[in-house]
Formats: sequence, C-alpha cells, structure tokens
Amino acid sequence: MTPIVDVRNLIKEFRSHGGWLRRGTQVRAVDDVSFTIAPGETFGLVGESGSGKTTTGRCLLRLIEPTAGEIRFKDMDVRALSARDLRRARRHFQIVFQDPYSSLNPRMRVGATVEEPLIIHKVGSREERQARVRQLFELVGLDPAAASKYPHEFSGGQRQRIGVARALALEPSLIVCDEPVSALDVSVQAQVVNLLLDLQQRLGLTYLFIAHDLRLVRQICSRVAVMYRGRIVELAPAETVFTDAAHPYTKALLSAIPQLTPGGRLPRIPFDAGGFQPLPLREVSSGHFAAI
Repeated sequence: MTPIVDVRNLIKEFRSHGGWLRRGTQVRAVDDVSFTIAPGETFGLVGESGSGKTTTGRCLLRLIEPTAGEIRFKDMDVRALSARDLRRARRHFQIVFQDPYSSLNPRMRVGATVEEPLIIHKVGSREERQARVRQLFELVGLDPAAASKYPHEFSGGQRQRIGVARALALEPSLIVCDEPVSALDVSVQAQVVNLLLDLQQRLGLTYLFIAHDLRLVRQICSRVAVMYRGRIVELAPAETVFTDAAHPYTKALLSAIPQLTPGGRLPRIPFDAGGFQPLPLREVSSGHFAAI
C-alpha cells in the first residue's frame, strides 16, 4: 500500500541565543528521522518531554520549517511547496493541539473559530459555511446552538471537541494529534479518544498520534515509533513494542508505566543516558526496527 505520509531523513535545528560576547549554539531537536504512515492508520510517536516528537509533527505540517530532509504527503513534496501552494495543501492535513485552553481565541465565538478555515480557503457561501459549522458541532457531539458562545463557557473536554471540529472543517485526510488528551481530566480523556476513533472510522482519517501515555498508545495505535534525543530508536507494530522491545531506552520507558493491579509494578529498568549512541535503525524482525 502506498503511504499517505513519507518522511525521510528529517532534521530540525534551532539556534540557542548566546549571551554577551558569546555565540549561540545549534541544537538538533530532530535528527535524521524517517517513517511512513499508511492511509487510515494511527501511527504513534512517543517519548519523554524534549525527545522531539512535537517538533517532528509540526515540521511535517510545516508549522515550523525543517532544516533538511524530505516530507511527502500523497504525491506532494511538502517542503517544495510555495507559500500559496502550501496554504492550498493545508486543507488536506490539519492539527489538534495539546492545550484546549490556549488553542482557541478567547475573543472569538467558537462558531466563528470553526468557520475560520472555511473563510480562509473561500469555501461556500456564508449560509453554506454556517450550515457546515452546525454539522461539525453535531459531528463532535456538541449542541449547534453553542456556536454563539465563547471558549471560557466550555469545559476542557468541550473545548477539545471544538478544536477537533475546527480541524475537520476542510475535510482533511491526515490529522496530527499533538497529545490531544494530556491536558484533560482522566474522566474526560476516554471520551475524546473514543470520539477520535469514531471519526476515524466514519471519515477514513489518518492520524499521527503524538503522546507520552504509553497505555493509551498501545490501545489505539497500529504502529509506534519511540523517540529519544531527536532520533527514532525503535519502530514496530504497537504490540511488538510493548511485548518484545529491543532498545534499552524503550525497555526503560515501558518499565515506568504504572500498573493497575496492586503490587503489579514492573521492576524499573535503568537507562544509561550518558552511554547513548545514535545508531541507525536496523530490522531485528519482520517490521520491527531498532537502533541497536
């Protein structure tokens, strides 16, 4: 099957600011990252804070500009797109941000927020756009009458549903979910995850799911890439990662997962960060790659 996303040798460097009479330094946040995502797949990208997973997702959409590498979406070379062509292409790939409190403009009614992508891309008449907004609110489980309210009048879970509605407005085929439930109460997280899974089935969506909750990733993702210090250190089907991890960092990460049964906590596996070597991925079994 031809992948919908093909990322090859992606690099993103940031320059840190130097002080008085001191030069800044280059920080490589994403270092030679490659992966593909199949149509209709939920591909998980996991790792600790600062591992480069969010930067990778934002480079994929060119919300931040990659330093080097190739990003292909369907038949498009995303890095080669002009500003005008990129704006047109963005209707096909969208993002759901982590924080539902800061991702919505507090001065805009939520209906106007959901309608805004349709206005930018000049989709339909005013009446058609408003009908689309009502449809989107119903699709994410909200009352269309609530479109006239402001973000502060909604709970965190409802705000995230509004963010999902905004991402769906232009009928994209790929959505980058950047830790979409980590800022929500545990009681609400399952509702939003179930909504995302339901929408995927109904609309044929493809997800890049960025998360640090490994139990959630195991539940919803078909394949998982584990990132550490900007590099992918392991990539395999989700169940393989959790039952037959090959890289020492992956093993250490899995050992930190809290266990639900009393006394069932796994023994912690230490990871020697000082001895980390950035090795290339190699296939250790069918479809299972590790940097060992």
